[in-house]
Amino acid sequence: MLRRLVAIVGPTGTGKSAAALQLAQRLGGEIVNADSRQIYRGMDIGTAKPTAAERRLVRHHLYDIRDPADSFSLAEYQQAAAAAFEQIWARGTFPWLVGGTPQYAWAILEAWQVPAVPPDPDLRARLEAVAASSGPGSLHARLAEVDPVAASRIDPRNVRRVIRALEVYEHTGRPISEWQRKGTPDFEYLLFAIDIPRAELYRRVDERVKRMFAAGLLDEVRALLDGGVPPTAPALSSIGYAEVVAHLQGRLSLDDAIERTKRSTHRLIRAQEQWFRRDDPRITWVRDADDIELQANIFTGACTNVIRGERR
Repeated sequence: MLRRLVAIVGPTGTGKSAAALQLAQRLGGEIVNADSRQIYRGMDIGTAKPTAAERRLVRHHLYDIRDPADSFSLAEYQQAAAAAFEQIWARGTFPWLVGGTPQYAWAILEAWQVPAVPPDPDLRARLEAVAASSGPGSLHARLAEVDPVAASRIDPRNVRRVIRALEVYEHTGRPISEWQRKGTPDFEYLLFAIDIPRAELYRRVDERVKRMFAAGLLDEVRALLDGGVPPTAPALSSIGYAEVVAHLQGRLSLDDAIERTKRSTHRLIRAQEQWFRRDDPRITWVRDADDIELQANIFTGACTNVIRGERR
């Protein structure tokens, strides 16, 4: 059994999911999610999740596996992804790992040693209170004292990740940066990212944000809240969802919610680009799915005689 995997990563809005779907239909394989928000049920519009119709075309894994009121740790993701890979390889095919959450992608491809520390609601509540009263910077400064490496990697405004790093330190006595050491995966892989100039990518995601709001993002968030998901749930801190919650609570106008969602998405793109650096020799930057096809074709042994021009 060939233990091989093809990954398509990179910034949001570059067309990773569409490319993977197209390629899986051509070459075979099954798609495994590497987006930390697409795991949640009921969060479809704001996460640009593959539709039910698309998921019927090719087998998809790790979508809609968790309630948005619940947490989902990186260690849990690693375990779930590993189980999905084993099932796929046992069927004699291969995974397409697809998503823009850098921690998910690198945890798999670099075999991170992730601490299995469960969430501590009481500790999180205390740390959230500190951030609310003294500002996120004070919490980040606390992290810098115990784990300067992690602090250098985490945006001070990302309170959720700062709290998680402090939580791991509190429960294990070791910095999370020490836990997140790299290993060697027990499979071979190809790694691609789709190259879209930043100005064009900003234009695309701005249009996508407008489409999401027009498609019913407000109603989607209302349904989550009415279904018992707390507005403070980590899932609702996601871009788009946090802005809609603020709008529904009367803290933002609709226009402001839309504009803030656009700006937050731009900021996310810049952060993702930092994680998936263009000078990383492991990543092949391509224009579209056709640029991936020939290399993935040969690597997976799916259709070794295919010529790209015959596929168009």
